[in-house]
Amino acid sequence: MSEAEQAPASAPEAAAAVVLDALNATDSNGTEALNATAKFVATPEGTALAYGSLVFMALLPIFFGALRSVTCSKSKNSSDMPETITGRDAARFPIIASCTLFGLYLFFKVFSQEYINLLLSVYFFGLGVLALSHTMSPLMSRIFPESFPNKQYQLLFTQGSGESKEEIVNYEFDTKNLVCLLISSVVGVWYLLKKHWIANNLFGLAFALNGVELLHLNNVSTGCILLGGLFVYDVFWVFGTNVMVTVAKSFEAPIKLVFPQDLLEKGLGASNFAMLGLGDIVIPGIFIALLLRFDVSLKKNSRTYFYSSFLAYIFGLGLTIFVMHTFKHAQPALLYLVPACVGFPVIVALIKGELTEMFRYEETPPEDEDAKEDSSESDKKDQ
Repeated sequence: MSEAEQAPASAPEAAAAVVLDALNATDSNGTEALNATAKFVATPEGTALAYGSLVFMALLPIFFGALRSVTCSKSKNSSDMPETITGRDAARFPIIASCTLFGLYLFFKVFSQEYINLLLSVYFFGLGVLALSHTMSPLMSRIFPESFPNKQYQLLFTQGSGESKEEIVNYEFDTKNLVCLLISSVVGVWYLLKKHWIANNLFGLAFALNGVELLHLNNVSTGCILLGGLFVYDVFWVFGTNVMVTVAKSFEAPIKLVFPQDLLEKGLGASNFAMLGLGDIVIPGIFIALLLRFDVSLKKNSRTYFYSSFLAYIFGLGLTIFVMHTFKHAQPALLYLVPACVGFPVIVALIKGELTEMFRYEETPPEDEDAKEDSSESDKKDQ
């Protein structure tokens, strides 16, 4: 997380997974260190507005993404099925992210930055349109009146024929989804043409919310492995080398939220941005969403672990901003977010005597639940 002078020149499930790889492979903690020689000096009011807005924007996808993840975990629709991260995936992720990050670093050193960013812009345009459309879909369903003619469509691609026919793509959608897709495409064209910070943030929020909603940790232990590994990854690539900062300066894509510190002086044309990487939202966010689903599984009508981890996130992000301004250097936000988001719920579980139950909690995919229900019904019939 840091400050900078210049603006950064799904199937939703697949989009969320790819975006998570990309954002962690580039800059999960912002982009540039503070520039002591910069001509523009942000006012205290501008700085407070910028970082307050970033914190608020970071909380939105975590809160609503976590709520939507509960519904997603119970979905029987194949297009809304979550992507489950196992312990093996979590252990390999920091290594894969490090290799991808270094690969991008070499790419930017060898090839023209202009052409690489052109390809990235087109790639993230497609992902962003799908992610924003998926994000808007539930809202549009509530806005449209019941009298609205909502026709159903199905996009089906198959391979082979007869008994050997295999489905490649089977996507069902309706008129409301098409309206969402149209609105998202307008935002996408705006981003491609202007690279405006508002369009960037709309795509960034959509990526973050989809990531929190559709990427599920199968248990708390897996979450601890993932967060612990990315904790080391973040600290090493920020403090140990200049690779992450170099890539982040060169990488023009909506993989971070930005807010201008000179908004009060220059309005919507402001260009001196404070930034927060999406990795600092999605990585803790999927762990917080897991704790909400654990709260739901307890069936106690309380959200103790969700709220404790949510408050811990606010504390960790605030501490990141404080340390950054104290030492005048970009900070790896996961250095502060990981201990807070893991430590607070663990302390609460110790106090309530539910630590063992928390670590034993295991999410069951919807298809496995169906299998269990079928087997139990067949057992009853046999009896």
